[in-house]
Amino acid sequence: MTTPGKGSPKQAPTEEKTAPSDSQSAAARRGPGGPARFMGGQGTEKSMDFKGSGKRVLKLMRPERATLYGVFGLGALSVGCAVAGPKILGNATDLIFAGVIGQRFKPGTTHDQAIAAVRAGGNGKIADLLSSVHFTPGQGMDFDAIGTVLLWVLAIYVASAVFSIFQGRLAARAINRTVYRLRESVDAKISRLPLSYFDKQPRGEVLSRVTNDIDNIGQSMQQTMGQVVNSLLTIVGVLAMMFWISPLLALIALVSVPASVVVATRIGKRAQPQFIDQWRITGKLNAHIEEMYTGHALVKVFGRQKEAAEIFRQENEALYATAFKAQFISGIIQPAMMLIGNLNYVLVAVVGGLRVASGALSIGDVQAFIQYSRQFSQPLTQVASMANLLQSGVASAERVFELLDAPEQSPEPAMPERPAVLHGRVAFEEVSFRYDPEKPLIDGLSLKVEPGHTVAIVGPTGAGKTTMVNLLMRFYEVSGGRITLDGVDIAAMSREELRAGIGMVLQDTWLFGGTIAENIAYGAESSTREQVVEAARAAHVDRFVRTLPDGYDTVIDDEGAGVSAGEKQLITIARAFLAQPSILVLDEATSSVDTRTEVLIQRAMATLRTGRTSFVIAHRLSTIRDADVILVMENGSIVEQGSHDDLIASKGAYARLYEAQFAQAVAEVD
Repeated sequence: MTTPGKGSPKQAPTEEKTAPSDSQSAAARRGPGGPARFMGGQGTEKSMDFKGSGKRVLKLMRPERATLYGVFGLGALSVGCAVAGPKILGNATDLIFAGVIGQRFKPGTTHDQAIAAVRAGGNGKIADLLSSVHFTPGQGMDFDAIGTVLLWVLAIYVASAVFSIFQGRLAARAINRTVYRLRESVDAKISRLPLSYFDKQPRGEVLSRVTNDIDNIGQSMQQTMGQVVNSLLTIVGVLAMMFWISPLLALIALVSVPASVVVATRIGKRAQPQFIDQWRITGKLNAHIEEMYTGHALVKVFGRQKEAAEIFRQENEALYATAFKAQFISGIIQPAMMLIGNLNYVLVAVVGGLRVASGALSIGDVQAFIQYSRQFSQPLTQVASMANLLQSGVASAERVFELLDAPEQSPEPAMPERPAVLHGRVAFEEVSFRYDPEKPLIDGLSLKVEPGHTVAIVGPTGAGKTTMVNLLMRFYEVSGGRITLDGVDIAAMSREELRAGIGMVLQDTWLFGGTIAENIAYGAESSTREQVVEAARAAHVDRFVRTLPDGYDTVIDDEGAGVSAGEKQLITIARAFLAQPSILVLDEATSSVDTRTEVLIQRAMATLRTGRTSFVIAHRLSTIRDADVILVMENGSIVEQGSHDDLIASKGAYARLYEAQFAQAVAEVD
C-alpha cells in the first residue's frame, strides 16, 4: 500500500482487534470480505417511508428544473394533439353518416322538412335521432371534406408523436443527469464515512446499494417519469374534452376514479413491504456471493462448499419468494383497473347510445366520447400498473438514502494547522479509545517517539497494536487525550495533510487492475518510469519483474493474479519506497515473503527507515531486534518498553514471548 492520503477507501487497514462491541457484526471481526462467516450482509428492516423518500427523489431532480419544464411543455403539446384527435375524427364520422342519410332523401327539400316528414310517418324516435345529424337531403358523402378532416387527424397524430420523441429525449437527459449526480454523491459520501462504518457493513451489502439500488432507481425513473407525466396530462385533457361533449357522460365516467384510487391504494400498501424485503434480501445475497467469491479458495480448503451452497439456496429462495409476492401483488392492480375501466366503458356506451337516440348527441360525439373514456381509463391503468416500478424504485432509494445519511467522520477544522517542518516527532498524551463506551480498549496511553526512531509494537492479538496506528492515521478518533505530530495536535490538522506524510504497508495487500508499473506509481503522483524502477529495485521487485514477458507493463487484476502473495507484498512495499513518507507504518509487512526475501526486505527497510519515524507492528520478534524502542502491549496498555537486550534482560512479558517463539523454532527444527 501507499500513502493513505493519496489512496482510496480500500486502503483503510483491516483492524486486528478483539470484538469492539456486542453490537458490532462478525464482519468487523473477520475483516472485509473474509469467508469466515457463511451469512449474507445484514440489511436494514426499517419500514418504508414511501411518501418521504419519494419527495426526496424528486428533490434530487431540482437542478434539472429547466429540462423538466421542457418535458412538461412537450408532454402537454403531445397530449393536446392526441386528445384533439378523437373529436376531429368524430367530425369525419358525422360527415360520413350525414352523407349516408342525405342521399336517402329527395333533393330540393330542407333539413327540417325531411325530419318533419319522417316524424309525420310515425317514426318519432328516428326523427329525434336525425335531428342531431347535419345532412343535406339529396346530397351524398362530401369526400373532400372527409379527406380534409382525415388529413388533419393524421397531421396532429404525427405532431403528437414528434413532440413525444423530443419529450422522451429530454426526460432521459434529466434522469441520467440526476442518477449521475446521485452516484457522485454516494462516491463522495463513501470517502467521508469513517472506517467503523465499513467494519460494520459487509462489502457486498455496500456494493449492492452503490450498484444495484442506484441502477434500479434510474430504471424505475426511466420507465415511469414520462408515462406518469403524460398520463396525468392525458387525464386532465381528456376530462376537459369529455365535459365539453357531455357533462352527464363525463360524470358517469368519473365514477371509476374513486374505485380506481381505492383499489390501487389498498393493493399498493400490501405490495410495498414485499419490495422492501426484496431489495434487503438482494443485498444479503450479494454480500454472501461476494464473500464466497473472495474466499473461494478457503471455502474449498475447509470443505464448506455444501454449506455455502445451502446458504445461497436459502437466500435465493427467500429472494424468489419476496420478489414473487411483490410482483404478483402489485400486478393485481392492472387487471383490477382494467375491470373497472371495462365496466365504465359499457356504462358510457349504453348511456351514450340512449343520448344519440334522443338526439341529444351526434354519433360522432358519442364515438369520440367512447374513445375518450378509453383514454381516460388507460392512463389510470398505466399509473396503477407502474406502482410496482415506483415502489421498487423508492425502496431502493431509501436504501441509498440510508447510506447518504450515515454518520460521517468528524469534520475537518476550519483553519487546519500544520507543522512548520515535518520531522516526524510523535507523542501520545494520555490517549484513551474505545469502540464500545462500556468497554475501554486503550486507556491513558502515553508515548513519545523522536524523529528517525524505529518503534516496534508487539503483543498478543487484540492488544491494541493496530488500533494505536489507526488512531495515528485518524482512521478512528481518540476518546480522550491527544496525539501530536511535531507539537501539533493531529485533530487540528486536515486528514489529507496528515496522511500525506505517512506511508503504510499492511499485511493484507491491495492491488488494482492495471500494470505493475501503475500499481507502484500509485504511491506518488506524477512519478516517472525511472523513479518507479528505482523504487522497485529498492524493494527487490525488479528482480522478478524482469522475468515477466511484458516486464513492468505486465497487467494484473485486482486479485493480483499472475504474481505470488510474496510478490504482491513486494509491490506494495515498492509503493511506500516511491512515496518517500516522513513517517512509515509497517504492519506485518514481511509476513508473506520467504526467509531470504525477508532478509533483503529488512535491509531495504533499514535504508528506508533512515531519517524517518517508523512504527513496526510485528509478531515475529526476530524481525524487530534492531528497533530503537520496543513496546509491549497488553489489553490496550504498554506494559514494557525498551531495547531488545534490555527487555530480554528484564525477563518480563517480552522475554516470555521471545522464548516461546525461540522454543517453537527449535521444536520445528527437531
